[in-house]
Amino acid sequence: MAASGLRARMQALDMLSNNLANANTNGFKLDREFYSLFSGDSIGIDGEDPSQMPEVKSQWTDFSQGTLTETKNPLDMALTGQGFFTANGPSGPLYTRNGTFQISSTGVLSTSDGYPLKAIVNGQEGIIQTQGQDPIEVQPDGTVQQSGNVLGQLQIANFANLQALEKMGNSYFVNANASVKPVVSDAAVAQGQIEGSNVGPSEAAVGLVSVMRQFEMLQKAIITTSDMSKQALQEVARVGGAG
Repeated sequence: MAASGLRARMQALDMLSNNLANANTNGFKLDREFYSLFSGDSIGIDGEDPSQMPEVKSQWTDFSQGTLTETKNPLDMALTGQGFFTANGPSGPLYTRNGTFQISSTGVLSTSDGYPLKAIVNGQEGIIQTQGQDPIEVQPDGTVQQSGNVLGQLQIANFANLQALEKMGNSYFVNANASVKPVVSDAAVAQGQIEGSNVGPSEAAVGLVSVMRQFEMLQKAIITTSDMSKQALQEVARVGGAG
């Protein structure tokens, strides 16, 4: 049981460390844990209540919105409400809340990694192809204009079950459940703003300290069990020798 707990705490440590490392990553969504408490028959360590030694059963992503920061950069965009920008990834659609966009060398509105943003252009799926160097204007509904001309409307997707999404890197998600289809989101686009991470550095730091404490408790449990087994073997050997 203690070894299983150590393994779970190592997983939790990796998760919390990743959260803390991405506290300044735009659009990053933190991961949390589901807990399953040890049974009441468990023996506490150093007087600790065994219910204070949780075992991680699974992780889940917290999709709550991060803080919006104004940048005044027309290529920075944030979403208010539930939804994701949709991009054409190398293996299918990618979904992101990181609105740090750029114009590619061919004039296509793309993510910072060069993935073209999906849009509805003239009633069909397409991409935003800019014309010239004039700045673009983006309406709250995702409509992109340049020099008074409508270039298309950004595809903002949402999901009835957000847990169908799996992380790919630090700011992208893929739909891992084909039965959960994306739907049109009513989230509003805020041009010239960016959404930060929803990680609370102080909360993550406290979580790390808690995990380390639990790790130490479980290590003590293993050492105690090992010492008890050693003593039992010695007693058996002593009794056998006396006979």
